[in-house]
Amino acid sequence: MAKKVLVIGEVREGELRNVSFEAVAAGRTVANGGEVIGVLLGENVSGLSSELAQYGVDRVVVVEHAELKSYTTDAYQQALLQVFDVESPEGVILGHTSIGKDVAPRLAMKLSAGLISDAVSVELDGDDAVFTRPIYSGKAFEKKKIKEGIVFATIRPNNITAIEPDPSKTVDVSNLSVDIKDLRTTIKDVVRKATGGVDLSEANVIVAGGRGVKSKEGFAPLQELADLLGGAVGASRGACDADYCDYGLQIGQTGKVVTPDLYIAIGISGAIQHLAGMSNSKVIVAINKDPEAPIFEVADYGIVGDLFEIVPLLTEELRNVLVSN
Repeated sequence: MAKKVLVIGEVREGELRNVSFEAVAAGRTVANGGEVIGVLLGENVSGLSSELAQYGVDRVVVVEHAELKSYTTDAYQQALLQVFDVESPEGVILGHTSIGKDVAPRLAMKLSAGLISDAVSVELDGDDAVFTRPIYSGKAFEKKKIKEGIVFATIRPNNITAIEPDPSKTVDVSNLSVDIKDLRTTIKDVVRKATGGVDLSEANVIVAGGRGVKSKEGFAPLQELADLLGGAVGASRGACDADYCDYGLQIGQTGKVVTPDLYIAIGISGAIQHLAGMSNSKVIVAINKDPEAPIFEVADYGIVGDLFEIVPLLTEELRNVLVSN
């Protein structure tokens, strides 16, 4: 049965995150031939409607308000509940990001809806959408579906393939005024660390370092390799605890969960907590001087040796290959 599905686009620094387009693809599956509506929240975000349209939504609802410029739980929850009142969706999809993980459970509770979180795929079984999600730190997977009420789910970035964009596609765009009041939290200013580069949670290539890099300076060759491959640098908790890098780079059970096309683990032993954050990467390359390191058990390719010798050689060889091509 066809459904009306809302897909919540996520805006960061004036741009749509890639997971928004992946959520549209998931929404099209859940809709089963029904209507997929993109929702944009923020300040001055209406210009992003055309981009969202290219990836498969049927129309776009824009909600602009000064209190939506920066994310706060109360403001987003109030705004989205008013969107739901107007649209009466049968499905809601958003990314399993820091925003999605915060607001989705609250919305589901308000709507008396079940929530399937951190889905890595969705398929139809008759009229029912069946979501697959990892459990036990990625050691197993379960399939779940919502038998009645709103189909509410968050999807893990970099797992569901976005629809090929159609630049010629246009859709109807409507603006919805919302009333936002009695906020417990307001954002006066946002101070960001000047990290630059590729967003770790959406990177297709990640070069991650562990305690084996031995120092902050030890991350410099990793950054060089990541830049060459158009990727991002990550880290194990051990490296973060040792103050070699910022905790914003942490990958693992208590950090970010990533699923890039290529994950290069350098000087990382492979503790279970770290594996929980990256073991579903498509291709894993491990570089470690200990041949018994647990990381080799999940790696597709392993190099045993001194990372301070291997990484520069690998970088140079890759540079030669990339330049020649």
